[in-house]
Amino acid sequence: MIMPSAQDTESFSFGPFRLIASERRLTRDGEPVELSGRALDILLTLTSQPHRIVSKCELMAQVWPGVAIEDSTLRFHVAHLRKALGEPESGARYIATEPGRGYSFVAPVSRTGGQPPQQESLEGGFRHANLPGCPTEMIDREDDLERVRTHLYAGRFVTIVGPGGVGKTTLAVALGHRLLEAFAGAILFGDLSMVSDPALVPTVIASMLGLSVRSEDVTPSVEAYLRNKRVLLILDTCEHLVEAIAEFASRIFRAAPQVHILATSRETLQVGGEHVHRLEPLKYPPDDAVPSAAVVRTFPAIQLFIERALAGGAQLEFTDAEAATVTRICRKLDGMALAIELAARRVEAYGIDQTAALLDERLTLLWEGPRTAPPRQKTLQATLDWSFNLLSEVEKTVLRRLAVFVGHFTLDAALAVVTSANLDQSSVFKAIGSLVAKSMLATRPMVGVMRYRLLDTTRAYALQIGIEESDAADLAARHATYFLRWLKQSGKEWPTLSTGAERVPHFANLDNARAALEWSFGAHGDPEVGIKLAAAAAPVFLAMSLLSECHRWSERALLALDDTTRGSPEEMHLQTGLGISSMFTIANGEHTHVALMRGLELAEKFLDPANQLRFIGQLHMFHRRAGNFDRMLAFAQRSEAVAAVAADPTATATAHVLLGVSHHLIGNQAEARTYVEAALTREPVGDPAKARHFGFYYERARIVLARTLWLLGYPDQAVRIARQTVGELAATEPVTVCIALIWGGSVFRWTGDLTSADECIDRLIWYTDRHSLTPYRAVGHGLQGEVLIQHGAIERGLELLRDALATLDAEGYQLYATEFNSSLARALAMVDRDDEALSIIDNAIAQAMRHGDLAMPELQRIRGELLEKAADEAGAEDAFCRARELADRQSSLSWRLRASSSLARLQFRQGRREEALIGLAETYTRFSEGFGTADLKAADLLLKSFV
Repeated sequence: MIMPSAQDTESFSFGPFRLIASERRLTRDGEPVELSGRALDILLTLTSQPHRIVSKCELMAQVWPGVAIEDSTLRFHVAHLRKALGEPESGARYIATEPGRGYSFVAPVSRTGGQPPQQESLEGGFRHANLPGCPTEMIDREDDLERVRTHLYAGRFVTIVGPGGVGKTTLAVALGHRLLEAFAGAILFGDLSMVSDPALVPTVIASMLGLSVRSEDVTPSVEAYLRNKRVLLILDTCEHLVEAIAEFASRIFRAAPQVHILATSRETLQVGGEHVHRLEPLKYPPDDAVPSAAVVRTFPAIQLFIERALAGGAQLEFTDAEAATVTRICRKLDGMALAIELAARRVEAYGIDQTAALLDERLTLLWEGPRTAPPRQKTLQATLDWSFNLLSEVEKTVLRRLAVFVGHFTLDAALAVVTSANLDQSSVFKAIGSLVAKSMLATRPMVGVMRYRLLDTTRAYALQIGIEESDAADLAARHATYFLRWLKQSGKEWPTLSTGAERVPHFANLDNARAALEWSFGAHGDPEVGIKLAAAAAPVFLAMSLLSECHRWSERALLALDDTTRGSPEEMHLQTGLGISSMFTIANGEHTHVALMRGLELAEKFLDPANQLRFIGQLHMFHRRAGNFDRMLAFAQRSEAVAAVAADPTATATAHVLLGVSHHLIGNQAEARTYVEAALTREPVGDPAKARHFGFYYERARIVLARTLWLLGYPDQAVRIARQTVGELAATEPVTVCIALIWGGSVFRWTGDLTSADECIDRLIWYTDRHSLTPYRAVGHGLQGEVLIQHGAIERGLELLRDALATLDAEGYQLYATEFNSSLARALAMVDRDDEALSIIDNAIAQAMRHGDLAMPELQRIRGELLEKAADEAGAEDAFCRARELADRQSSLSWRLRASSSLARLQFRQGRREEALIGLAETYTRFSEGFGTADLKAADLLLKSFV
């Protein structure tokens, strides 16, 4: 990096800009312009030799001495520089690119230079002797260093503010070392942490300057001494003497125009001329990310942990598993540099996993750091003690009470929960503002509302502060009551929150609802509040697909019901949560059916058509998944009756979807299309929350229509709808995502687009793993088996299919048994296990005949191909004809085409060419689209071979 000599006061002026080399400062019309260090080095190199082409190699050697970099890095920094200078998109006002050669500064440049005024020698010869040793290489603080340096040059007074342990002192010391030349060594570092008397602040600084002052007011003497001197004054750890230091710094700043002041504090000094730089914790992977070790290493918090752990003698391979553990540690420590360093030092003794376990059990605030660390930073406990002792009694009380919150909370929540008979709202309001100012409480705007949060280390510290048992119970009760109100108000909003940004504050509140549930059902809690909380939380858990949590709390609350709460609306919501969560995470068993039937009974008791439709929809799904299509249809018909009573378009649309799905699955495709299209014309886009409450899911209706259209003989329309639906699933609730991916993938497989089908399967498996949707995961693995068989990996495909069928059978989930058994039979035939294949297909046909099944024509066709392979041509022809007949009953032109193609091949092989040609052509010519899809292309080739 280019470091101009302190004696070099040369400056360059061009346009409205002035570049002062010695201060590494660029201004525009007198206002500072922020530039990265590399961009500034490039500008210095170019402006010092205007109108000359500076080659890329020369620039790289000047700006990155001894370091090999790519051209792209240079281009990036030149682009950043041009943006800062306001270069137009076309043309070059200042910097021209000479293709293949380098860059040239083309604007007129005026240069001024000379020697700076001689400084008086500083008594005591302190220069930089008291500046602590330069820190080891800091991680991810380059931007902070550049910003602080820029503001320090431009405004002369910067305060680095942040919570204890974030790295304020380290940053200040590192910057001091970088500015040694610029200040000719005139840097004074004042560690004020050991000063307890505010009146001694000027005296301490005077003594560091080597001044011997005998008057009571030392400040005027310090002002006079520094008035004509160029000095960087670093005032470290100001928060405990903030008023005295603010007064002193303000006076020096006004009296000594060449003195630059850099302060570090947990709160701002709040004086004129001060620029505040808030130092943020180190970044770590977000909560919903599970990246690889290679990706994790790019986050600064992880880099610091690894560096400190290795320096402490730990052995790290940093596999993906270790990366996940280190990520969890850094998240828990909120990216705080001191906390990460202290934890990393334990790895050599305990190992990664045990270190993480210790942190999960309790934040170990007494772990010690290096012996050379200041006393206030020996442990996290010491750091937090230092901050806590600076608080007033009211602030201490408010901090302790705020520890009841988990994660982020709003000001309204804090006022509602923390305020009590002995602590009024105005005192709480004032204390929160003070805690923010003192870096004890973090802030973050979310969707237009400021939210607050105690860092985990601060919260663990605050929870150690004992309070009366009665006060703790009152606090927990107020906390639970507040989030009960929030759950009731927000429960209906969750399914319609389309973006991650909208959901972030809701996730934060949900953490607090969880804590309230834990307290309610705990030893000192209130089960009655817990029942209400669990009932209000159930729709939120379901909307987020937190199904295991939904099951846990719904079951716990149902067990707590008594004579006064049994048969209540709360029980109805709890039965919803228990039934739905059981169906998707455990099994499609009797306990699921009992819960859903009990919920329907209560919905009917309360004359609640919306909840009646929800329970009917879930019971419809229960029987659909079990393969009980007759009972499925009965519930769909029951929904039509409820919708008629409700007299609501959304209710009617919901009933039509259930009827459409039923007719689709039992093989009445014309009726299915009528019902689904009718539902979609009533799509309640104006009130999506209401639609979800009734159980109407637009995506499910669309994907059923896509499958139905393919069966009816409209492949292009089917693919278009399936592709659009699958492509718009990002913000959809998880169960609907799974259904759309499975059923959309079937459209792609049927039309021969195996690439899109495979993508759906990959997304499905990833999604089911993420949301713990066990039955759908089994479906995904079965579909994977089908793909493997198509690619020739028959044995592995057979294994996956058998495993999937076994899992689905154990969970009472039979909906995909027909498809998987037909694939299993075809695969067995490929390896000449014909008898076994025929037995499986006959069993599948028998099962399908009991309830009706849209796949019956395809099952018969596959049976025919197996018989044909076994040389039973008569049996094969009967099966093909039966398949074609069943396809006609279902109005399924696509199944008919497959059956006709198989029959035509058999007839042609038997020498019945004319019969084969006429039969297949009669079916083929009924199509009006889809001629680029697999079945129609195959049929066309077959017809041409007959001619």
